[in-house]
Amino acid sequence: MSEKRLAVVTGAARGIGRAVVLELLRQGRVVAGIDMNAEQLKELEEVVKEAGFSCETHCVDITDTAAFTEILESLAERHGGIGILVNNAGITRDRLILLMSDEDFDKVIAVNLKAAFVAMRVAARSMVRNKFGRIISLSSVAGVIGNAGQSNYAASKAGLIGLTKTVARELAKKNITANCVAPGFIVTEMTDKLPDVVKEAARQIIPQQRFGSVDDVAKAIAFLASDQAGYITGQVLSIDGGMAM
Repeated sequence: MSEKRLAVVTGAARGIGRAVVLELLRQGRVVAGIDMNAEQLKELEEVVKEAGFSCETHCVDITDTAAFTEILESLAERHGGIGILVNNAGITRDRLILLMSDEDFDKVIAVNLKAAFVAMRVAARSMVRNKFGRIISLSSVAGVIGNAGQSNYAASKAGLIGLTKTVARELAKKNITANCVAPGFIVTEMTDKLPDVVKEAARQIIPQQRFGSVDDVAKAIAFLASDQAGYITGQVLSIDGGMAM
């Protein structure tokens, strides 16, 4: 049964990641959440429990390739493979390019792009063996149209699109799909911290004149993870109220 295939979600502890975990659980999936923040993972476990579900969680620095690979390989071995991979983990370190340090650039690329590559590499092995897989990666409107002050973030999210399209081509014959979703302004802790003037300016360039919700993104990801989306691969689904059209 497709519902019994393990779904792995990175950046699972809060925001979009938490919403994805809950949505997949509602659909009867077996879910493992991975995050770098142990305290927030405990909060996730409580939220999941209150919703009447259970999932396993793992705290690991996903930029530590060896440790991250070990966790993923262990999950694949215990569950007969990884059927669904959601690369959601992401960070920002915003600065104009004239002020951006190598460290700021490298850290964002390591979390947002390289870790997704590492996860895909591990997951693809069992997906090929099982002749089934769904890979969904969180890009961004910034990766589609760019955004001032986010050269590192936009590069990582654009890189995810190229990586995803390539993986989609490589694995298509094995009944494995790979797609991106590209959220625009979504109500999260990250956007809550923006000044009101910035948020209002953002609303003015969104045709729907509002920010999206984490559930808007989670439901789209859950669809792409489903059997019904088996003929969709190599695509970028913008969830941005029309911002990037």
